[in-house]
This record gives sequence, C-alpha cells and structure tokens, in this order.
Amino acid sequence: MLDEVLEERLRAALPGLSRLGAMVRFDLGKDGRPVLDARSAPATLSEESDDPADCTITISKENLLKLMDGKLDPMLGYTLGKIRVAGSLGIAMKLVGAIS
Repeated sequence: MLDEVLEERLRAALPGLSRLGAMVRFDLGKDGRPVLDARSAPATLSEESDDPADCTITISKENLLKLMDGKLDPMLGYTLGKIRVAGSLGIAMKLVGAIS
C-alpha cells in the first residue's frame, strides 16, 4: 500500500505530467508499486497495474521523496545506484524534471 504522504505528493504532480505520454511504474519495494499513467490527459495514479510500463523506476520511498523535494540530484542518485531505470531513460528524465 502506498504511503499517504507520498501518494498525496504524486497526485499533486499529476496535472504537470499529462504531456509525458507514457506509463511509468515506481518499484518502491515493500512500499508498493504505484503506476503513473500519463498516456492521455488527465494523468492518473493507481496502486498497481498489470499493463506493461514504458519505464520502471526502482527507488526507495525515502529517496523518491528526497528527489521530489530537490534534496537528491537525479543524476547522482542514478550514478550511485539509488535510482535504477528499466526501459526508457528519456521518459525517466522527463518525469524527474516534472516532479522535482
């Protein structure tokens, strides 16, 4: 189940993600696997989905919050292995720019 604070923060970012044009899965380990579907406007957030994602971002809940607060540089996090990306790195970079 997605943490209430994180869910609220992700939902607040949805209006700015409508132009992303992709489905992104966050793999937060034991904290859930929320899916952001920005293939059409308005973008939506769901707890889980069996649909294949264009990009899967593996990150801890704490690091995702730091990323959203601007306290974790996305390139440094990626280089240090705090953020892993499967699928389109370009989509991941667009997403990070929109949520941070």
